[in-house]
Amino acid sequence: MPLVRIDLLAGKSPAYRQEVGRVVYEALVGIGVPANDRFQVVAEHEAGALLFDRHYLGIERSDDFVLIQITWNEGRTLEQKRALYRAIADGLQAAVGLRREDVFVNIVEVKKENWSFGNGVAQYAE
Repeated sequence: MPLVRIDLLAGKSPAYRQEVGRVVYEALVGIGVPANDRFQVVAEHEAGALLFDRHYLGIERSDDFVLIQITWNEGRTLEQKRALYRAIADGLQAAVGLRREDVFVNIVEVKKENWSFGNGVAQYAE
């Protein structure tokens, strides 16, 4: 049920974008998201269309900056979220050489009834 948006500056290869998506998906599965529950949007932005502070909180960011926003059901623990952040940053560094400083992750938590996966049905509504 996560919906993942991955935003980065234009210029990366299709293989790079696919690998970033794979790493994020595998990190999600690693903390308990069901296998095959993969819904991702990868968007490239021209210079000036992806705005970010290069020095916020003393973290030095480069043009390789990647913004990852995950919308999912509420209820995960702080430990699960921390493990996810680490797995994404470590996985991206290992897979595509992305510096940990360039990985920004934001989680948006929603109630289960806020999803319809098709057929006009709220599949997770209780």
